[in-house]
Amino acid sequence: MTNDTPVSILLVDDEASLREPLAEYLTGQGFDVTEAESAAGARSELTNQSPDIVLLDIMMPGEDGLSLCRHLVETRNLPVIFITARSEPTDRIIGLELGADDYIVKPFEPRELVARIRTVLRRVGRSTAPSQQSDDWLYVFEGWQLDPLKRKLTDPEGVMVPISTAEFRLLRAFLDNSRSVLDRDRLLDMVQGRTAHLFDRAVDNQISRLRRKIEADTRNPQFILTVRGGGYRFAAQVQRIASPENV
Repeated sequence: MTNDTPVSILLVDDEASLREPLAEYLTGQGFDVTEAESAAGARSELTNQSPDIVLLDIMMPGEDGLSLCRHLVETRNLPVIFITARSEPTDRIIGLELGADDYIVKPFEPRELVARIRTVLRRVGRSTAPSQQSDDWLYVFEGWQLDPLKRKLTDPEGVMVPISTAEFRLLRAFLDNSRSVLDRDRLLDMVQGRTAHLFDRAVDNQISRLRRKIEADTRNPQFILTVRGGGYRFAAQVQRIASPENV
């Protein structure tokens, strides 16, 4: 996406009375909006395009938004904002733990949604600002490599390890602050943004999933250490090296 290319949004909601006027409003704000009335319709649209962000309802006929969100964050690395009438704290926790970037409850003010879209895009490094090529390096630790530009994690044998958007952001927070103790509030702010501090156990669950990806023994972790009363610390030495594609 360049400075002249509008942000592309896939809006998935079965309620035409909400979806259509919202799509019109977002288009008026300069976004390029594609609509889908179901998860199946969204999957069909995704075969032809790769949007910058997905706005996703939870309660839809057929496949629900939670299932589609899990697919998006695990296979497409797409930022997701839930737009839903489900307002219980448990619903928010589940949505965020699946890897969604934000959660907004209907009815909402469209201007607030636009602000949240822009916040999420800045947080994941996708904006309309010109690229500064700030991710033209690889993180290296104990033979592992993380390519922040491609969002690819490779183990010491060179095998790519699938990683969700939430896991990527969490690992990068650790790599940028290796050897430092990060408490849950700071980690949640880095990983999920301003709404996530309400759900402290979300970061513990994400760390458990990340440990299963990178630790040889999750019961005796060597990388992500728990600091009693303090949070977590990434114990490995981390280096940044130039990406071979930019040497």
